[in-house]
Amino acid sequence: MSIECIENARLEDTGFTYTMSLIQGKYKMFILYALMGFGVVRFNEMKKYIGSISYKTLSSTLKELEADGLVHREEYPQIPPKVEYSLTERGKSLIPILDQMCTWGEEHRGK
Repeated sequence: MSIECIENARLEDTGFTYTMSLIQGKYKMFILYALMGFGVVRFNEMKKYIGSISYKTLSSTLKELEADGLVHREEYPQIPPKVEYSLTERGKSLIPILDQMCTWGEEHRGK
């Protein structure tokens, strides 16, 4: 990372800000973490896993992640409807970051 004068720096022009715009939100990281750990997850399984999230919030958050190209939604034409979610290749590229966050948390939890 290069050193520059803070007077000339603009945080909104950084890759950090772009990344945060994709993953910030109360539940996005939980969803990405679940998909990283479990691969393919159905909507109701995700709801049970997260617990405190409402159906409306889960639905809108999954739509945001899908629009950002991080999550793939697969709908099967059957009754009852079956919808599965998984990480896209772009979403999978976040796995090293999520892994590092998990490692850091395990090392510093309880200190």
